[in-house]
Amino acid sequence: MNRVMVQTKELTKTFEKGSIIALDQVNLTVEVGEFVSIMGPSGSGKTTLLNMLGALDKPTSGRVIVDGIDLSQVKNVDQFRSQKVGFIFQLHNLIPTLSAWENVQIPMCELKMTSKERRKRAVGLLQSVGLQHRINQVPTKLSGGERQRVAIARALANNPSLVLADEPTGTIDSKASAEIVELMRELNRSGNTTFIIVTHDPDVAKSADRIIHIIDGRLE
Repeated sequence: MNRVMVQTKELTKTFEKGSIIALDQVNLTVEVGEFVSIMGPSGSGKTTLLNMLGALDKPTSGRVIVDGIDLSQVKNVDQFRSQKVGFIFQLHNLIPTLSAWENVQIPMCELKMTSKERRKRAVGLLQSVGLQHRINQVPTKLSGGERQRVAIARALANNPSLVLADEPTGTIDSKASAEIVELMRELNRSGNTTFIIVTHDPDVAKSADRIIHIIDGRLE
């Protein structure tokens, strides 16, 4: 029997004192090692769901369980995220004044590692995403696809069990997009890391093990 990585139970999120329902009793199960895409129109609740799974926001009601941990019972969510979850954002969120390897090593600053150990791991991760020749470049010297590769390396910095990606190919061309998706699939296969990707792109979605559709806050 496969182990469950993510489970939500009657997950509900409302805004404006309940007048806006972003998520409506969502029940979702994702197994360890799955590569799942979430699709839906703008405003359907995709990013809200991702934020709940990554403990970036709290539900109005219902439960989120990640790798057996009920998030409502977690006292230190920052520590939980640093140990369990990697994030890839559409706009990279890289610090422009830092080099590629310096950006990648940021999540490791919470760990008991020396600066030399952090640099070694950061360089190794950049090699794994094909950027060994760009480790000292700042983001403005990198292409969109290269910046997203740095973001992926950073997401893997703490060896997370779960990687959450919000429109990771939304700002790059189709060729770079295909390369990023193949890279994520390879990382998913080689490390048995669970990936959940929000996307508008049907080509990106097709690469997943399964596609989850969400409309008006409910899974279809």
